[in-house]
This record gives sequence, structure tokens and C-alpha cells, in this order.
Amino acid sequence: MTMQEQPPPDVEPPEEVPPQGWHGLTHKKNFTAAMVITLVFMLVVVVLLSSPMILRSSKAAERTEAISNSKQVGLALLEFDQEYGRFPHETTVAEVRRTTSTGIDLSGSSSNAMFRQLIAYGIQSEDIFYCGHPEFRDKRPDNKIRGPQALEPGEVRFSYVAGLDTSMNPSLPLLAAPMKLGTTSFHDKPFSDKGVILRADLSAKALTIRAADGRLTIGGGQTLFDPKNGIWPAGHVIDLRHPEK
Repeated sequence: MTMQEQPPPDVEPPEEVPPQGWHGLTHKKNFTAAMVITLVFMLVVVVLLSSPMILRSSKAAERTEAISNSKQVGLALLEFDQEYGRFPHETTVAEVRRTTSTGIDLSGSSSNAMFRQLIAYGIQSEDIFYCGHPEFRDKRPDNKIRGPQALEPGEVRFSYVAGLDTSMNPSLPLLAAPMKLGTTSFHDKPFSDKGVILRADLSAKALTIRAADGRLTIGGGQTLFDPKNGIWPAGHVIDLRHPEK
């Protein structure tokens, strides 16, 4: 057997030579990893910078939806007034029952109860009574309008001013949102510090909410539901109905 010749003990072993292309492959991997890290970092920065813009856009879209829906409710209210001589009220319930033979429960004093008279009268969609409101879970109307399913709690988000008709000041509000339930103040978050109102002339507007107390401002330091602001008749008692939660 032939013995393999061994190098002298004082000679360093030869340096291993990497395979051809090895240095290029390593450089390419390092470059790719750096690019991925850079792209991820840029993506995070873009998301952080665009988040306020996306939020503002979302609130603007919700405000637009509220204005559009309020106008649709306004048209229904106008038709109802032409038929019954005033907007929905406890005093119109008996006539609505007589003329429609509805099986819908029209009792109650909430805005849901008032708007159920519109459903009995012939409005086929519950969607128009919806808008963003922080006191309700994210439930949209199911458009089931027969019997007790008509405008169930949570399917109405507009507050309603009862006791009005078209003979009164056209600047008076019929609908308002999003109001703090049981108060005359508004939530300032859903519509970017704005509250939506529908007036008796069917014009819908987004007005600024006063930060100090959540009241809706109408100019000259006046607020919407102050009976002394000049738009309400002298001695008028504002009959504000809120939605069922």
C-alpha cells in the first residue's frame, strides 16, 4: 500500500478556496435582505403618516352618509305631513292605524316609534334611518319591517324633534345626529367635530360642535337647542326624541 505523503509539520495547511460564485451569492443575499428591511421600514412610515388621513376620510364618508340619509328621511316626513297635516307624533298614531291597517306597534315616544309611523305609511327601507353613532354597537338595519321587527332598537340613529309641521319656521331642525342620548349635546368623534341636522325646509348641514359642552353652534354664539336662540317660537317647548338603544 502506497502511503500519502504528508506535509512537513511546520507548513501551514492550504487555504480553502470557496466555490466559484460564492462571494457574489453572499453579496446578493445581503443586498436582498437590506432591501427587504428598507421596504418594510418605508411601509411602516407610510402607514403611520397616512393613518390620520384615512381616519379623516372615513369620518367624512360617515358624515356624508348621515347627510344623505337625513334627506331621505326628510322626504318621507314631507309626504307624511302632506297626508296627515303634521310630522309623526302621538296625535297622528290613530289616523295612521286607521288609514294603513298596520300591524306595526306604533306606541312609544322614541324616535324609533315616531319613524315606525313612516314605515306603516309605506316607507320600505330602514337604511335611511342609520348613521354612525358611538353609543350603539355596529349593527345596521336588517330591513325587516313587518310587525315588531320594524325599526328595532339600534336600527335608528337620528334624534327627532317632534311636534313640528311645515307651517313653522323652515330653519327649525327635524333630525339631528349623533346626539348623546337623553341630552341636547352631540358626540364630536364620529363626524370630525361636526353634527348633522336636517331642517324643516329639508336642507341638511354639518355644523360645528362646541368643544366646551358638546352643543351644536349656529353662529353668533348661539346653539341649536337653546330655546332663546331666535329660531324657536316664543315659549315653544322643544320636544326632542332620541333613538332606542
